[in-house]
Amino acid sequence: MAHITVSVEYAIHGLLWLVGSNAKALSSREIAELQGISPSFVAKIFPKLEKAGIVRAQEGVRGGYQLARPAGKISFLDIVDAIEGNKPLFDCQEIRGRCAVFGDDVPAWATAGTCAVHAVMLQAEKAMRQSLSEQTLGAIAERFGRTAPREFHADVQSWIDERMSERTVRSGKPSSTSPP
Repeated sequence: MAHITVSVEYAIHGLLWLVGSNAKALSSREIAELQGISPSFVAKIFPKLEKAGIVRAQEGVRGGYQLARPAGKISFLDIVDAIEGNKPLFDCQEIRGRCAVFGDDVPAWATAGTCAVHAVMLQAEKAMRQSLSEQTLGAIAERFGRTAPREFHADVQSWIDERMSERTVRSGKPSSTSPP
């Protein structure tokens, strides 16, 4: 878990739109429009979420992305690991063995066991991973749902319904080759 990039933030917000879509599949373009970001950026993020089993993609005129499991079963750690990979927070360079006093003959005691600095970083990473694993997409969606006015939810559903109608009109008929 190296530096957590903006891709994780956009992924989480994109997933929150899927929680609120009433099980309708949203295209990567629609998810991008809802967030005001580049569709190509979303198109790079969501295949990683699909590979991790967080979303599933459906093709066709009504295709797009849907949650692959309940929002309450998707942790922030699942999302971070899907986007960033399960990389360590800290990459110990074993500097403790490079002391100028040692020269070319590094004593065994100097590098025995886990580096004290690395141990602190491992502890911090473990705590962060634990905290992220306890936070679910469903809990955050509920928290947001309590703070947003009811009209907002209705406006979002109207927006989604309008996009679904536009997809059908643009295609003229259902298609099984439209990308998510």
